[in-house]
Amino acid sequence: MISAEDLIALVRNYNPKTNADRIAAAYDYGRQMHEGQMRRSGEPYFTHPVAVAAILTEQRLDDATIITALLHDTIEDTKASYDEVANRFGDEVAMLVDGVTKLTNLQLSSRETKQAENFRKLFMAMSKDLRVILVKLADRLHNMRTIKAMKPEKQVQKARETMDIFAPLAGRMGMQWMREELEDLAFRVLNPEGRQSIIRRFIMLQRETGDVIHRITGDMRFELEKADIEAEVFGRAKKPYSIWRKMQEKNQGFSRLSDIYGFRIITRTEEDCYRALGIIHQRWRAVPGRFKDYISQPKSNGYRSIHTTVSGRDGKRVEVQIRTRQMHDVAETGVAAHWSYRDGVRTENPFAVDPAKWIASLTEQLTAEDDHEDFLEAVKLEMYSDQVFCFTPKGDVVKLPRGATPIDYAYAIHTRIGHACVGAKVDGIRVPLWTRLKNGQSVEIITAEGQMPQVSWLEIATTGKARTAIRRALRELDRGRFIKLGQELARSAFDHVGRKATDKALETAARHLRLKDRDELLARLGSAELTARDVVQAVYPELIRDEGDQVSPRRAVVGLEPGQSFERAPCCQPLPGERIVGITYRGKGVVVHTIDCNRLSEFEDQPQRWVDLHWHTGTHPAVYGVTLDMTIGNDAGVLGRICTLIGEKKANISNLVFVDRKPDFFRLLVDVDLRDVEQLHSLMLMLEAESDVASVERYREKPPIRTAAS
Repeated sequence: MISAEDLIALVRNYNPKTNADRIAAAYDYGRQMHEGQMRRSGEPYFTHPVAVAAILTEQRLDDATIITALLHDTIEDTKASYDEVANRFGDEVAMLVDGVTKLTNLQLSSRETKQAENFRKLFMAMSKDLRVILVKLADRLHNMRTIKAMKPEKQVQKARETMDIFAPLAGRMGMQWMREELEDLAFRVLNPEGRQSIIRRFIMLQRETGDVIHRITGDMRFELEKADIEAEVFGRAKKPYSIWRKMQEKNQGFSRLSDIYGFRIITRTEEDCYRALGIIHQRWRAVPGRFKDYISQPKSNGYRSIHTTVSGRDGKRVEVQIRTRQMHDVAETGVAAHWSYRDGVRTENPFAVDPAKWIASLTEQLTAEDDHEDFLEAVKLEMYSDQVFCFTPKGDVVKLPRGATPIDYAYAIHTRIGHACVGAKVDGIRVPLWTRLKNGQSVEIITAEGQMPQVSWLEIATTGKARTAIRRALRELDRGRFIKLGQELARSAFDHVGRKATDKALETAARHLRLKDRDELLARLGSAELTARDVVQAVYPELIRDEGDQVSPRRAVVGLEPGQSFERAPCCQPLPGERIVGITYRGKGVVVHTIDCNRLSEFEDQPQRWVDLHWHTGTHPAVYGVTLDMTIGNDAGVLGRICTLIGEKKANISNLVFVDRKPDFFRLLVDVDLRDVEQLHSLMLMLEAESDVASVERYREKPPIRTAAS
């Protein structure tokens, strides 16, 4: 626990004129009042108020706020009274401690109707003195840092409350650092597996690329010094929750995210901000559409900064923020900038906008809004920047994630409305269904009897509810067609292992896979939700695993070091019989490419990573997947004949995806499991000879468009 002397020293760092005796007296009084009380972790309870006070010293807050932190639980949890605190430390401190106590007693995680009234009380308390919420946020931050001592169900409750209320509130008040830490601490409780997966990916990325932050920071400092611009440069990886949220919003995997690193340039003057921007854009290529000037057009909470995204080393995108020191203070501390001290004097920051004006606008609404729900909706529209709140024609509010479309809105109202949707009006104007909705818009869904979901809606919808409902409806619409296709796929797969796809075998497979019946199994097989291999393995697992005297896939490649693993590159899908080469990766073993793979050009300047390999001689099992890009006629029975032909060549279809559907032709990608390149050539020759096959070729991933840093 921090001693009174150490706490006073922290305050003196930014306020040499602090009243040390008053802080020491509050420290002693708080420790005396909490004597004998313990936290769930087993520590003395007073360690918590002291830690809260230390957090507030980081924001350079005044003596009254620091003393309030030390005493914030005394009126609630000890024999201390309001009058006694007022007599000892003054009315200002007593009022602040009482305000924090009232906030603590609010059950902010209760049901929505009660939550509206709690929000009303919260903002009423804030309107009297904003330092009340500063202490409460620091209190919540320390509780989240030490949350492991709580019972699991209590951890989840507090984490949800933090994610829903306190983190957005901190962000809305301009305290972005606190918002990020609160979100990440809550994320650790609510989704520990997701957070760990992000951290593991980061570690793997650092092993492969080295210390990107150090290199780019050094490059930026060099360019700024060369231009005689005095500035500080800082770099950091974004928080796990920030990356997770971006993955959800963009529906992308970690490997496809680009701007996971952020850099800040702190200059002396506003003029230097724009000079630094020019230097950055000269040295690195700017990403179109990712530039924002919040200096010339500040945010409502006073935030000022220039944001740009550039392509850095190896074409990696990085976000750069450029601001002055005063702008940075506001960006970091937000509302606390109004109460912060420097050298014993209240800081006069010309860029700080008093958030009390925002509170005042809400309290004005309190007198006008009799309905608690209306007030709650207004508060949420102000606070939650990562959500969108739209209005129905009747004035009801529909909550959606940012980036949602009218399709998501329709399904949020009711599945029946979503299915029958044919159009939408936003603020009275007809808009396309792919329009991204914004906060406060009024949305009207146009429906028509007999309308059913379209396949294209899956690309438009962003919410899980909408996408699930659309898939379910499409599956029902196409159920008959999928069952027929599933029959052909199952027959081909069972023939491949010398068995028959009898009704009994399919019923057995359905039971093993926990599906309702044979038709459900075939429908899922035909819609590519199941693979034919899964179905066969459910009935005859020994036939899938036992490949006789064939070459083991583990020993299929010759030239690896003992214990070294390999995997086939998805871009070229090499097969036994083709010339191959390996590229080494840290923690990943060797990735095998065909010798003519376009992606090998990316490694021309890294010869130390190349490994000379060749396939083991002998018969290989048919376990090597290759994708065929086919265009076939849209006639009855064509797809079934194609599946039959593939089965006759002893090739197993593991997946099938329709890429494009036209009235006369289908284009589809077919994944087949093959032994070697000879079987592939034989199969493709046979398919090319089929009159209903317009084209067939081996599918190859196109190499990415590379953006080189100058």
